[in-house]
Amino acid sequence: MVFALPLFASRPFRIMRPAELRIDVDPSKGRPSEPLTPVHERMRALEDRLRPLHLPAQNAPDLRARYREADGELYVYIEDIRHERLVGYTVFNRLIELGRRADRHIRAPHSQYDPAYQRRGLATAVYRWALGSGICLMSGARQSPGANALWQRLARSHEAGFVDLRDKRLTYLGAEIDDATLGELHTRMFLLGNGWTLARFGQEVQMT
Repeated sequence: MVFALPLFASRPFRIMRPAELRIDVDPSKGRPSEPLTPVHERMRALEDRLRPLHLPAQNAPDLRARYREADGELYVYIEDIRHERLVGYTVFNRLIELGRRADRHIRAPHSQYDPAYQRRGLATAVYRWALGSGICLMSGARQSPGANALWQRLARSHEAGFVDLRDKRLTYLGAEIDDATLGELHTRMFLLGNGWTLARFGQEVQMT
């Protein structure tokens, strides 16, 4: 799996109408930081595989971002080095629902951040880094309100749209869809990484 794609300035995309993909995942109403502890321990065990990552939105000298790649998936970790704790992480997962061609280019991000460090633009910066690296993102079947708001913000600067995903096939639904279609479990939102056009995306992932 190779993510070394050319980095071009992304073409501005018109703002989509407000939309929500099955917002039935409560973002925990403030998850405790304890669940991040075992992740931090596993991350430390892989210290030699981590690479530095500069995120402009960090705006804090005590925060350090690093990432690693394993089996085609990317893991981004942000630590508070002063307090020796994991702030949060984002995993860019492969989707088993995708066919082989689409799997080469699309990842589905999943994030968890300590409530004390939320609303600081960290997840946004991580997503922008992935999109800027030429990775195309696709939502899962469900989103939390926070995740949905993040995707809507990113859609202002990266071309976005909706697809129907079933039987490992992608069918393009358009940049705007009706509420009934939006509520279907097979409906997913996508964001195109830098250097991509909708035409190229459709060809590469065999989208009909």
